[in-house]
Amino acid sequence: MAEHNELGIRGEEIAASHLAAGSYSILEKNWRSGHLEVDIIARKGDQLIIAEVKTRTRGSLETLTGTVNKRKQKLLIRAANAYIRRNDLDVDVRFDIITVVFEGDQYRIEHMENAFSAVG
Repeated sequence: MAEHNELGIRGEEIAASHLAAGSYSILEKNWRSGHLEVDIIARKGDQLIIAEVKTRTRGSLETLTGTVNKRKQKLLIRAANAYIRRNDLDVDVRFDIITVVFEGDQYRIEHMENAFSAVG
């Protein structure tokens, strides 16, 4: 497996642990519907959380808000709608971005709640 793929998987595991430690219930990891994919689907209270995880190494110039462009947002919204329909849910949905930045063996997490809206 390519090194960047392994780094991405490790980042997603760290992000899921971060959410679980914050009292989120992890419902799905790497959920797919056709070509749509959500890294983590979680629940906290009455909200369904659609979390996109980006893993970076130190020195990346991309900002947290710049990691998910409009096209990716539209795909995540479509994926959320597919998940909600498939599971017959009636919930509020929140879209989060979690970035895991590795600096050697250490890492830091940036978690942006409500990073974008489905109405936009």
